[in-house]
Amino acid sequence: MKLKDLFFKLWVIFSGIIIISSTFGLFLYLLYKGIGVVTPEFILGSPKGIPLGTEGGIFPAIIGSLMSGLISGLFGGTLGLCTAVYLTFYCENEKIRKYIMLALQCLAGIPSVVIGLFGYTLLIVGLGVSKSLLSASITLTIMIIPFIAIRMKKALEETSKDQFICSLSLGIPKGYTIVKLVIPSAFKYIMTSLGLGIVFAMGATAPIMFTGAVIMSGVPGKLTDPFMALPYHLYILVNEGLSLEMAYGTAFMLIVIVLLINMICHFIGSYEDM
Repeated sequence: MKLKDLFFKLWVIFSGIIIISSTFGLFLYLLYKGIGVVTPEFILGSPKGIPLGTEGGIFPAIIGSLMSGLISGLFGGTLGLCTAVYLTFYCENEKIRKYIMLALQCLAGIPSVVIGLFGYTLLIVGLGVSKSLLSASITLTIMIIPFIAIRMKKALEETSKDQFICSLSLGIPKGYTIVKLVIPSAFKYIMTSLGLGIVFAMGATAPIMFTGAVIMSGVPGKLTDPFMALPYHLYILVNEGLSLEMAYGTAFMLIVIVLLINMICHFIGSYEDM
């Protein structure tokens, strides 16, 4: 028995070391390989050179990724929170609850390339929407809704039931209690879920390559414009063999932006708790 406990303890510690080492190792490796090209011109410039992307910068791709991530996060966060509130506080039919959860779990398991094909078929071919920031953001929203909704549902379930019941017993409407008491109590975890959803969307390549991302464009001025994105730009640089050095620089900037968004969402949630 003691030997099993010791083995289990060692396995848990070993797993933790692997996860921490992988996270910091990945970041340090990209820093080592990409820091040579990360200059103000690289961050603020547009792709140049022949072939395109071997010189210049990635500024349009940075803005395009931020815009698509924020728009899909806005759509996905709103729908995900509403779904989580309904499942947690309003859905009284157990069968409907199971069907909704099953649908969310099935949607979460669909490969991103299939969701991209669905978005292309529905929006571009079916509805005639142009290949643009809007169509790509809607497709990304479909991808991240289950990711956000399941986490927000768990966050809402972990709030204090006693406070919720006391509020209802005082005659306060359920909707008002949810908005003023429950959601603020879980705000930190809601923001964390939203941040993870945004960075999940920003890192996806397959959904946007069918619906909105292009090899070269300026900063999108409206939702119907096509746009550049960091993951798609990285894919082109590596897949076409254009410049591995520029690809490492692009990957490093993508990781930095992802970490910053996670930290900002975590800080906003923690600030509300104080």
